[in-house]
Amino acid sequence: LNLGGVDAIWSGYTFVLGFLIVFRNNQAYSRFWEGATLLQQVRGEWFNAVSSLFAFCSNDPQLNREVEAFQHLLVRLMSLLYGLACTQVSEMESNTFEFLKLDDFDPESLKFLDGCQYKCEIVTQWVQRLVVEAKV
Repeated sequence: LNLGGVDAIWSGYTFVLGFLIVFRNNQAYSRFWEGATLLQQVRGEWFNAVSSLFAFCSNDPQLNREVEAFQHLLVRLMSLLYGLACTQVSEMESNTFEFLKLDDFDPESLKFLDGCQYKCEIVTQWVQRLVVEAKV
């Protein structure tokens, strides 16, 4: 039995297998960090948007109650939006993300949102409507 070529075949096989494993791990690592970076970028952009809306609110003492109600609703909507966005991209078995105080939302609206496929787009429309209709 001549096994002289087995060493060359085995070393070639292990080299190719090792190269493929390293290549796939590097690809997965790159994709993970790209996703993590984009998720943090979204969070930062939305935080800046909310900060800008807060900055443009009225300082008039007569509007304090309306300004505070606007700001509280805006923060709760953005919490809902971010949580829904995380739920959309998550592949966990249990997608239970916490939201800030949903008690004040209209139950009909939350029921509608629960039945929708495009939840993030719906909440984005709610935020836009809040901003357009605000008189603060």
